[in-house]
Formats: sequence, C-alpha cells, structure tokens
Amino acid sequence: MEFGLSEDQIMLQETVRRFVAEEVPLDLIRKVAAGDEAVIAQLETDLGALGLDGLLVPEADGGAGLGVLDAILVQECFGYGVVPARFLSNSVVAYALRDTGSALVNGIASGETRFGIALNDFTSRRDGSGLLIHDDTVAGSTLMAMDVHGSTHVLCLANDAIHTGEPGAAEPVKTIDRTRVFSKLGLKSIDKGIQVRDVDRVFAVACVLVAADTLGAAQCMLDKAVAYAAERQQFGRVIGSFQAVKHLCAEMAAKLEPARALLWHAAHAIDVEDEEALAMAFLAKAHISEIGTFIARTSTEVHGGMGFTDLVGLHYWFKRIGVNRQVMGSPMALRELAARQQGLVA
Repeated sequence: MEFGLSEDQIMLQETVRRFVAEEVPLDLIRKVAAGDEAVIAQLETDLGALGLDGLLVPEADGGAGLGVLDAILVQECFGYGVVPARFLSNSVVAYALRDTGSALVNGIASGETRFGIALNDFTSRRDGSGLLIHDDTVAGSTLMAMDVHGSTHVLCLANDAIHTGEPGAAEPVKTIDRTRVFSKLGLKSIDKGIQVRDVDRVFAVACVLVAADTLGAAQCMLDKAVAYAAERQQFGRVIGSFQAVKHLCAEMAAKLEPARALLWHAAHAIDVEDEEALAMAFLAKAHISEIGTFIARTSTEVHGGMGFTDLVGLHYWFKRIGVNRQVMGSPMALRELAARQQGLVA
C-alpha cells in the first residue's frame, strides 16, 4: 500500500507555500523580530484572510472539517518561512473543543475568537509554576504560553485537566526566537462549562504541529544550503562540487525525508484514532527535534562564515528549531511519554 497526499492536500500546501513565499519575505521577518507592531498586526490580518484557522473546525460549526494531517501540511509551510502564525494555537484548540458544543469553536472559524495555548506544563513544570483551580479561583502562572498577545481566550492545563479561560496578566518570556512571543501567563477566570476529556490526545496534536513547524524550518535550511553550495565558488569551482560538501547536503536530505513520513504517519494515526497514535506523535516530535537540530547545525556549516551573518538570515530558522526542540517537551521527556503509552515503563 502506498501512502501519499491527495490532490486536495497537495493543492492546499502549494497555496500556503506560495503565500508564504510572496507575502512573508525575509525583510518582513526581520521587522517582526524587531517588534514592529504595525507589521505584526498586518501580518496577522493577512493570515486571517486565508481562512485557515477553521481548518480543524467541524463543518457544522462553520469550519473546513479537515484533519490533523491537513493541519501539519499548513504548519510545515509556516515553519518553512518562520511565519509567526496563530494557526498552530487555534488548530490545537479547534481539535480540543470539537465535541464540546462550545460557541468558541465557531468563533475560531469566523476569526472572532483568537486563542493562545499554555500546555507546556504537561511535560515540564518548574518548581512553583503551574495553574491551580480551587473552587472559583485560579491561582499561579504558567510559563512558555504561546500566542497570548492579542488573544481573546487561552487553552491551558490546570489541575491536570485542559480548560479554556480568559487570559490575565502576561509577562513576556524572552527566547532566542524573536519571531514569536512567549509569555508567563496567569488567568482571570476559567470557563467551567467546557470540559476537554482527552488531555493526552490534545497534547499529541500540539506535538505534531510543533514538529511540523520544525520540519518546515529544517527543509528551508536544507534548501538554502544546497542553493548556496551551487553558487558559492572556491578555488575556481562551486563548493557543491566538493565531495565533503556533497556529503553534508546528502546526509541532511537522507535524515529529513524519513522524518516527514514519520510525521505524516503520526498525524494520520491521530485522525483515524489508531491505538498507537499518541506514542507515534510523541516519538515524531522527539525525533524531528533532533533531526532539525542536526540540519540547523550542518546547514550553517555549509554556509561557512556567511551562515552567522544577518545578511543571510539563517539564524532565524536556526533559533526557531532550537526553541521548538523544548516547546511541548524535550526529546527525552517525550520518549518517556511514548514509552509509558506503550507500557514499557513500570
């Protein structure tokens, strides 16, 4: 049996890829990283006009009713262009709330509701951090919340369950990736009328979307390395003709392509509710995090000294991959989760 993308999925990915190439050039990413609020607001408006936030929203709620596999194809394109899109957070929330009957789901599709997510405490929680619910009060704060700036709601982990609520005070958390804003977040209130049952599965969806972002960024770094090797000359020859450089590029490609198949399989397993879906999702994120780190380092090596300059801009992809490695769990933490899902940990 051959597993591949449908014509509609290929067309979807090509459309988003074309938008990223034409509308989100490197100069715009530089402005985003510099904190240009006008540029960031316009980019969010342009991304909203694509209508992608409703991709995982059921058709009955005004969305496209597509699956997680479709969502990772879109997120890979955003990773390729290091685009700071709210699509990842909204997609996780749309999946989490799809069976709750909440009006917020329709709001995601229409653009009226904008979500941030705070799920990082699922695998790693510092002493003294985390959200706690007692009666009608919400105490504590959570670190590394995504897309909180400009959000109307947030999906968070509190008392070992997933809740929606109204974001409270948010303190920016600086990371090396300046194309996105992470926050230390408290909550004003929790909507107790919404109960998300399957915490593990929602977290698995977040994992495959972050992995797709890394996959796209790694693919871009590989493409940039191959293009640079084909034009940079040394000793009267392009450096791509040197065996050592050929080997570096070939090794990156050889590691990346199986990772794509692994991610597709993990997303498809979630869509069909395969019993191994969660383990596959955790393993895909762990493996792609390490592959991405290797490609980020190797691509920079192919570029030589130019790889460290802002003129090339390679560092934006390098830093995106580095932060993604830790967001939603490190490779070690996720492999432990996968082992528990498979009954390999006592």
